[in-house]
Amino acid sequence: MSGGIKLLVYFICSVLLSAASGPLVIALMRRLKAKQTVLGYVKQHEHKSGTPTMGGFIFLLPALIISLIEHTAFSLVAISLTMGFCLLGFLDDFIKIRFSRNLGLKPYQKIIGQLGLSAAAGYFAYASGYINAEMFIPFAGVDVNLSYGVIAFVIFIFVATANSVNLTDGLDGLAGTSCTAYFLGFGLLCYLLYADALSAGDAAYAKEVLSLAAFCASLFGGLIGYLLFNSYPAKIMMGDTGSLALGAACASVAVFCKNPLLIVTSGIMFVWSSISVILQVLSFKLTGKRIFLMAPFHHHLEMKGMKETQIVALYFAISMLGAALTLIFARA
Repeated sequence: MSGGIKLLVYFICSVLLSAASGPLVIALMRRLKAKQTVLGYVKQHEHKSGTPTMGGFIFLLPALIISLIEHTAFSLVAISLTMGFCLLGFLDDFIKIRFSRNLGLKPYQKIIGQLGLSAAAGYFAYASGYINAEMFIPFAGVDVNLSYGVIAFVIFIFVATANSVNLTDGLDGLAGTSCTAYFLGFGLLCYLLYADALSAGDAAYAKEVLSLAAFCASLFGGLIGYLLFNSYPAKIMMGDTGSLALGAACASVAVFCKNPLLIVTSGIMFVWSSISVILQVLSFKLTGKRIFLMAPFHHHLEMKGMKETQIVALYFAISMLGAALTLIFARA
């Protein structure tokens, strides 16, 4: 079976598996009383309290199965890191549910867990013979060897990306649709890298990047199936279980194909979510005034009168443009 056909099969299977497992996960979370508690200051979302959460399992299941089928160092490390961040998110969600509060793990507990997992990713990037601590610089079109510095760089990429995706998960379907665009873009990029490696006669590297493409295809398909239940009005939310895992998956793909800086394009709305929060906090601390009606930015748009579905469509459109730019800059 050719690489392209294999990816299409993985995509189709992921859509079907997530669509089939969705009702089962929703029923299970309702039975376990795993319900979302909405932040008290987000008044416009008070009606969403009680919606089942931890729906991230719906799209993570296909990713886990396909990563084990198409197993290479890249795919196995990527899914391990993804599930590690999933575990952190699950603990956070579990504490919120168990004690009926909106605060789960303490900030220092979250950051310790994230730093530990990210350090493992950094060491892999340094030690892997396929990465060799090298990262691609867009526009310049060159690879830069970061040596030991790659570990600190990768830690920053993972922590920043995981928390940025988590911040974007604020509306029904928002993080899910943004991530579909992300994994589509990087999946195509990994497939192009696979084709180049085959042309160069490097079968070993071709197998590695094909497994990354399969990882992307499984998450792309899994998220499409998940959105059947998460689109407005959501029947289930992904929770930190899903959003932190997605952030780790996004970072894994970008780092392992040596294109972490292209997170800025494919993950443009994740980056903007974090920037909007940083600007809001700095402005308030320095001037006592707020730049946005509410941060992250999607809440500002809500308070300006945009409908939830319109905001999701806007974020998805911009994310698709970002994914296209990723392919342009990566191949320049």
